[in-house]
Amino acid sequence: MDVLKRFSFALPTRIEFGPGAIECLPEEIKALGAKKPLIITDKGVATSGILKKISDLLDKAGIKYDVFDDVAPNPRDENVHKGAEFARASNSDCLIAVGGGSPIDCAKGICVVATHGGEIQSYRGVENIPGDTLPIIAIPTTAGSGSEITFSSVLTDLKTKTKFTLRSVKIAARVAICDPELTVSMPKALTAATGMDALTHAIEGYTATCAEPIANAVALYSITLVSKHLRTAVSNGADVEARAGMLMASLLGAMSFSHSDVASVHCIAEALGGVYDKPHGVCNSICLPEVMDYSKDFCIEKYSNVAKAMGLAFSSHEEGTAAAVKEVRMLSEDVGIPAFKTLGIPESDFVDIARKSFENLSNLSNPRKLSIEDYMEILKRLNSR
Repeated sequence: MDVLKRFSFALPTRIEFGPGAIECLPEEIKALGAKKPLIITDKGVATSGILKKISDLLDKAGIKYDVFDDVAPNPRDENVHKGAEFARASNSDCLIAVGGGSPIDCAKGICVVATHGGEIQSYRGVENIPGDTLPIIAIPTTAGSGSEITFSSVLTDLKTKTKFTLRSVKIAARVAICDPELTVSMPKALTAATGMDALTHAIEGYTATCAEPIANAVALYSITLVSKHLRTAVSNGADVEARAGMLMASLLGAMSFSHSDVASVHCIAEALGGVYDKPHGVCNSICLPEVMDYSKDFCIEKYSNVAKAMGLAFSSHEEGTAAAVKEVRMLSEDVGIPAFKTLGIPESDFVDIARKSFENLSNLSNPRKLSIEDYMEILKRLNSR
């Protein structure tokens, strides 16, 4: 039983959640003793009303700041190095990461290099950061990655076209300001992709072979929230209750996988993102139903619990498993997740994608142990839909 398994649980990030929570930003900066924060974001957020709302708050509080917005959708090593150089040149003593998973993950890399120097690749892996780093305040504007409360950062190595991970409590945000009103401006397609990304985190966090009780509990509630709120958030983006439900689902899904693991959906998505620079949330969203279907016979009881969390009725674990896969596929279709073919991946590259997926360490956490041939079969099934 899970309750007999030894595990460790840490959540170094304090969460400030709710409509209007962004108003506490100036006091959070002052609480850190910071005098010159650097806002890390991307071009989309920089040109939106969100950045102006934040800058107005800082201006009103008399806090000087700079902005670094050179972050790619899949954050790259070069974004981290440029951002760290900018932070040092501007004498920044705090980072404010604003946006989705990309700016927040990038900020986690920047805080390391700005403090300790060198190339970000030298810190890859688990707890390879020698000391404290610049403090981060994370402000999510999407509801999917949950990066604001995880202590890992996934970055792209441009030379090898592969993704690598830093994992350490030293890069966790000191505080995450989660204001659902900041997610209202998300367009439908982004709302759908990030929402399904949150669902992927919850389902993989729950079904990973290394899952533990706390990760399991928050994952199941995350699944319930996605089932209840995602369709509404996509169809009526102004519905703040639906936005809040999805932001909480994102937080809980991230809390789950960061204390468990992701699995084969992420293995494929990270391979696609590293080689083709495809959006991570979209790749997860596309792959989730197919990987669930391929793995279902090896995770019958847990998949039936997923179905229960989604509010489905059934009379056996086998029926529940089938219902879970069907409902996830239907939800994906209802919110407009595109077909795999729209990614434009040539079949000649499937072997390379399958190999990279198999070599991903999270492959070991999938309920069904997948070989390169298994990944090839999943890619072929995806491509036939």
